Amino acid sequence: MSIRQQWRVGLLVLLLLGSAFALFVPQGAVGGGGGNATLVSNDGPTNLKYGLELAGGTRIRAPVNGVTAENVNVANGTSTTEIQQRVAANIAGADQQDVMIRQSQSGTTIEVFADNVTAGELKSALDAAGIEHGTVREGVTAQTRAEIVRTLSDKISKAGLAGGRVQQVETATGEHFIQIEMPNANQSEMKKLVTERGQVRIVAQFPNQNGTGYRNETVLTSKDIERVGSAQENPGGGGASVSVTVSDSAAEPFQRKMVQYGFTDEGILSCHDGGQKYCLNTVVDGRVVYSAGVRGSLAQDWKSGEWAQSPTFSITATNLSEARRLQINLRAGALPAALDMQRGTTTYLAPSLATEFKLYSLVAGLAAVFAVSGTVFARYGKPEVALPMIVTALSEVVILLGFAAAVQLALDLSHIAGFIAVIGTGVDDLIIIADEVMSEGDVKSSRVFQSRFRKAFWVIGAAAATTIIAMSPLAVLSLGDLRGFAIITILGVLIGVLVTRPAYGDILRYLLTDR
Repeated sequence: MSIRQQWRVGLLVLLLLGSAFALFVPQGAVGGGGGNATLVSNDGPTNLKYGLELAGGTRIRAPVNGVTAENVNVANGTSTTEIQQRVAANIAGADQQDVMIRQSQSGTTIEVFADNVTAGELKSALDAAGIEHGTVREGVTAQTRAEIVRTLSDKISKAGLAGGRVQQVETATGEHFIQIEMPNANQSEMKKLVTERGQVRIVAQFPNQNGTGYRNETVLTSKDIERVGSAQENPGGGGASVSVTVSDSAAEPFQRKMVQYGFTDEGILSCHDGGQKYCLNTVVDGRVVYSAGVRGSLAQDWKSGEWAQSPTFSITATNLSEARRLQINLRAGALPAALDMQRGTTTYLAPSLATEFKLYSLVAGLAAVFAVSGTVFARYGKPEVALPMIVTALSEVVILLGFAAAVQLALDLSHIAGFIAVIGTGVDDLIIIADEVMSEGDVKSSRVFQSRFRKAFWVIGAAAATTIIAMSPLAVLSLGDLRGFAIITILGVLIGVLVTRPAYGDILRYLLTDR
């Protein structure tokens, strides 16, 4: 045959070579990048990446803690801050930061993220504040869930981990969950990283003017931080610290408050004295993680106004681990709402058990190959028909594996099931081709072969379309492991119809017809 007649076989060979390159040629180190990274480092002979079920690790699945009022009617001239304060004042345990107001095409919504707040409490708070509203329901808006997914992905990336998958999952009953999968992750560390909101505040504690008691004023939040350095242990001991640069818009107000509250005079290095205490407290999710006084040099820069020209200082923590969590929270930002772990689940899969799953998956794949090969040889008994059929079917799996390595898809058991399904459906289609071509005995004419092949191809094309239509809902909807199975099956069917089935037809025509 001419090169033009063999172009389908040539395309198949090129795809196989490309897949081999993606599978075996070192691609460099893979780190946890931004977005929904799904990778875990692999030290094996291939570039394949494995997910939780084949590498081990932790999966957390939980709803978001919050309630939402929809179709809120906000009076003209009322500021967002005023509404937040009025709503928070009528809910026990809530403050202004726990109230979120969102504008969208469907209307205005108010969300409250304080712990254990019910829809009834939010409704009563809105009524008491004189705010008209529509339905009040449990749960948060889609925008909030999307923001949580982005923030958690950033946290995982900035923690220096080898990746993880963060996604929204919707159940058949319409419930929404955030699902985080972290291959090779320590369970306790992962829970600390992803279940805390990570709200970092710098709170100034100083004596009241009347000399009785102390005031606590928030002077900086994570939103005021422009750049965050790396966590480092303090020289000579005394905990660890993170260098931060305050934004230009927040630097001058912060400096002015420090002077106003007395931190540049009697408040210098007085946090741990027995008398009047002036402390800058680092507060994470309402918990004071460190208290420190102000050095004389920093106080002098505040007093002279020079500090605002280069607004950098260090936030101190008790140890390096705490400082690293501060660094992650400051860089990634705070979660708008916490995950409700009481209604959630945490699953841990030991790496040793995942290794067994990987071995069993390989055994299942080889068993499928041998079973298909034996059936095909028993059916035809002709090597020129059976061998190309087996090689072509296996080439689909190789191309799919190459695709998974190229896009760095983390393989799980659902994907392995998809590979096995592709082997079975692929051989089914090839058997249809062989039976149709050889239905009336040996075929010697290329023209007759082409006529019979077209009939067979129409049949497998219709079957492929049916499979894709049936699998599409599983691939689109957030149905957990079924999604991976559907995606691999659809990709396998497309590769088969567009590449491997036509290539098998060309090979069969070359072997069976007069040349």
